[in-house]
Amino acid sequence: MEARNAALHHQARRTRPRKSMETVGLGFCFEDLPLGRQFKTIGRTVTEPDIVNFINTIGMTEVLFTNLDFLKNEAGFKGRLAPGSLVYCFAEGLLAQSTMQGTGFAFLGMQLDVKGPTFAGDTIHVECEVTEARRSETRPGRGIVRTRNRVMKNGDTLVLEYTPLRMLKCRTAGAA
Repeated sequence: MEARNAALHHQARRTRPRKSMETVGLGFCFEDLPLGRQFKTIGRTVTEPDIVNFINTIGMTEVLFTNLDFLKNEAGFKGRLAPGSLVYCFAEGLLAQSTMQGTGFAFLGMQLDVKGPTFAGDTIHVECEVTEARRSETRPGRGIVRTRNRVMKNGDTLVLEYTPLRMLKCRTAGAA
Protein backbone atom coordinates (compact mmCIF):
# COMPACT_ATOMS: atom_id res chain seq x y z
CA MET A 1 0.00 0.00 0.00
CA GLU A 2 2.85 2.36 0.85
CA ALA A 3 4.47 1.78 -2.55
CA ARG A 4 1.15 2.53 -4.28
CA ASN A 5 0.75 5.81 -2.34
CA ALA A 6 4.32 6.80 -3.19
CA ALA A 7 3.68 6.07 -6.89
CA LEU A 8 0.46 8.13 -6.87
CA HIS A 9 2.21 10.99 -5.09
CA HIS A 10 5.03 10.90 -7.68
CA GLN A 11 2.50 10.86 -10.54
CA ALA A 12 0.61 13.81 -9.01
CA ARG A 13 3.85 15.80 -8.82
CA ARG A 14 4.59 15.11 -12.49
CA THR A 15 1.13 16.10 -13.73
CA ARG A 16 0.82 19.25 -11.64
CA PRO A 17 1.34 22.35 -13.80
CA ARG A 18 4.80 23.77 -13.20
CA LYS A 19 5.24 27.38 -12.25
CA SER A 20 7.04 29.46 -14.79
CA MET A 21 10.58 29.77 -13.53
CA GLU A 22 13.21 32.29 -14.50
CA THR A 23 16.27 30.72 -16.07
CA VAL A 24 19.39 32.20 -14.54
CA GLY A 25 22.70 32.50 -16.34
CA LEU A 26 21.26 33.71 -19.64
CA GLY A 27 23.08 36.51 -21.40
CA PHE A 28 22.32 40.18 -21.67
CA CYS A 29 20.26 41.43 -24.59
CA PHE A 30 21.17 44.70 -26.29
CA GLU A 31 18.54 46.56 -24.26
CA ASP A 32 20.22 45.45 -21.01
CA LEU A 33 23.42 47.30 -21.90
CA PRO A 34 22.83 51.04 -22.16
CA LEU A 35 25.78 53.39 -22.59
CA GLY A 36 27.59 53.77 -19.27
CA ARG A 37 26.31 50.59 -17.60
CA GLN A 38 28.92 48.99 -15.36
CA PHE A 39 29.14 45.51 -13.87
CA LYS A 40 31.74 42.98 -12.76
CA THR A 41 32.12 39.23 -12.96
CA ILE A 42 32.76 36.71 -10.25
CA GLY A 43 36.39 35.87 -9.56
CA ARG A 44 38.55 32.97 -10.70
CA THR A 45 41.91 31.91 -9.32
CA VAL A 46 44.59 31.12 -11.91
CA THR A 47 46.32 27.87 -10.94
CA GLU A 48 49.66 26.38 -11.92
CA PRO A 49 47.93 23.47 -13.74
CA ASP A 50 45.86 26.05 -15.68
CA ILE A 51 49.07 27.69 -16.90
CA VAL A 52 50.91 24.44 -17.69
CA ASN A 53 47.93 22.98 -19.56
CA PHE A 54 47.39 26.20 -21.54
CA ILE A 55 51.00 26.61 -22.67
CA ASN A 56 51.28 22.95 -23.64
CA THR A 57 47.94 22.95 -25.47
CA ILE A 58 48.78 25.94 -27.65
CA GLY A 59 52.50 25.24 -27.97
CA MET A 60 53.65 28.37 -26.13
CA THR A 61 56.53 26.44 -24.56
CA GLU A 62 59.01 29.28 -24.22
CA VAL A 63 61.27 29.51 -21.15
CA LEU A 64 59.30 32.46 -19.79
CA PHE A 65 56.46 30.04 -19.06
CA THR A 66 58.29 26.72 -18.59
CA ASN A 67 61.46 27.46 -16.62
CA LEU A 68 61.08 28.73 -13.03
CA ASP A 69 64.85 29.30 -12.69
CA PHE A 70 64.79 31.54 -15.76
CA LEU A 71 61.79 33.43 -14.36
CA LYS A 72 63.56 34.06 -11.07
CA ASN A 73 67.16 34.63 -12.21
CA GLU A 74 66.75 36.23 -15.64
CA ALA A 75 63.29 37.81 -15.71
CA GLY A 76 63.09 38.78 -12.04
CA PHE A 77 59.70 37.15 -11.40
CA LYS A 78 58.87 35.11 -8.34
CA GLY A 79 56.37 32.43 -9.27
CA ARG A 80 54.76 30.83 -12.32
CA LEU A 81 53.87 33.53 -14.86
CA ALA A 82 50.58 33.27 -16.77
CA PRO A 83 50.58 34.28 -20.45
CA GLY A 84 48.48 37.37 -21.19
CA SER A 85 46.55 35.28 -23.71
CA LEU A 86 45.52 32.90 -20.91
CA VAL A 87 44.35 35.80 -18.75
CA TYR A 88 42.33 37.12 -21.72
CA CYS A 89 40.78 33.67 -22.31
CA PHE A 90 39.80 33.36 -18.65
CA ALA A 91 38.29 36.86 -18.72
CA GLU A 92 36.20 35.93 -21.76
CA GLY A 93 35.14 32.73 -20.02
CA LEU A 94 33.98 34.66 -16.96
CA LEU A 95 31.96 36.95 -19.22
CA ALA A 96 30.58 34.23 -21.51
CA GLN A 97 29.18 32.18 -18.66
CA SER A 98 27.37 35.15 -17.15
CA THR A 99 26.56 37.66 -19.89
CA MET A 100 26.46 36.05 -23.36
CA GLN A 101 24.60 32.73 -23.06
CA GLY A 102 22.17 32.63 -25.98
CA THR A 103 22.46 36.34 -26.79
CA GLY A 104 25.98 36.85 -28.13
CA PHE A 105 26.02 36.44 -31.92
CA ALA A 106 29.39 37.74 -33.09
CA PHE A 107 32.74 38.97 -31.85
CA LEU A 108 33.67 41.80 -34.22
CA GLY A 109 37.08 42.94 -32.99
CA MET A 110 39.01 44.56 -30.16
CA GLN A 111 42.13 46.25 -28.90
CA LEU A 112 43.99 44.55 -26.03
CA ASP A 113 46.71 45.87 -23.73
CA VAL A 114 48.53 43.86 -21.07
CA LYS A 115 49.12 46.16 -18.09
CA GLY A 116 50.92 43.86 -15.67
CA PRO A 117 51.84 40.27 -14.84
CA THR A 118 49.50 37.57 -13.55
CA PHE A 119 50.87 34.61 -11.62
CA ALA A 120 49.62 31.25 -10.42
CA GLY A 121 47.59 31.93 -7.29
CA ASP A 122 46.25 35.31 -8.44
CA THR A 123 42.47 35.70 -8.49
CA ILE A 124 41.08 37.69 -11.40
CA HIS A 125 37.71 39.25 -12.16
CA VAL A 126 36.51 41.51 -14.99
CA GLU A 127 35.08 45.00 -14.56
CA CYS A 128 33.06 46.12 -17.59
CA GLU A 129 31.70 49.44 -18.77
CA VAL A 130 29.54 49.90 -21.88
CA THR A 131 31.24 52.55 -24.06
CA GLU A 132 29.22 52.13 -27.27
CA ALA A 133 25.70 50.82 -27.84
CA ARG A 134 23.66 51.09 -31.04
CA ARG A 135 21.30 49.04 -33.14
CA SER A 136 22.82 47.30 -36.12
CA GLU A 137 22.31 49.22 -39.34
CA THR A 138 22.25 46.04 -41.45
CA ARG A 139 20.85 43.32 -39.17
CA PRO A 140 17.37 43.89 -37.70
CA GLY A 141 17.04 42.43 -34.24
CA ARG A 142 20.74 42.91 -33.49
CA GLY A 143 22.63 45.47 -31.44
CA ILE A 144 26.29 46.44 -31.49
CA VAL A 145 27.94 46.91 -28.09
CA ARG A 146 31.50 47.83 -27.16
CA THR A 147 32.71 47.48 -23.60
CA ARG A 148 35.89 48.46 -21.82
CA ASN A 149 36.88 45.31 -19.94
CA ARG A 150 39.41 45.72 -17.16
CA VAL A 151 40.84 42.49 -15.78
CA MET A 152 41.78 43.00 -12.15
CA LYS A 153 43.86 40.66 -10.01
CA ASN A 154 43.61 40.23 -6.27
CA GLY A 155 40.88 42.84 -6.03
CA ASP A 156 42.41 46.06 -7.30
CA THR A 157 45.43 45.60 -9.58
CA LEU A 158 44.83 46.12 -13.31
CA VAL A 159 46.56 43.42 -15.38
CA LEU A 160 44.80 43.54 -18.76
CA GLU A 161 42.41 45.88 -20.55
CA TYR A 162 40.53 45.24 -23.77
CA THR A 163 37.65 46.76 -25.72
CA PRO A 164 35.63 44.10 -27.54
CA LEU A 165 32.94 44.99 -30.06
CA ARG A 166 30.13 42.42 -30.13
CA MET A 167 26.85 41.81 -31.93
CA LEU A 168 24.05 40.90 -29.51
CA LYS A 169 20.46 39.79 -29.74
CA CYS A 170 17.76 42.44 -29.25
CA ARG A 171 14.48 41.69 -27.50
CA THR A 172 12.67 43.74 -30.15
CA ALA A 173 13.46 44.00 -33.85
CA GLY A 174 13.42 47.81 -33.96
CA ALA A 175 14.64 49.76 -36.93
CA ALA A 176 17.65 48.48 -38.81
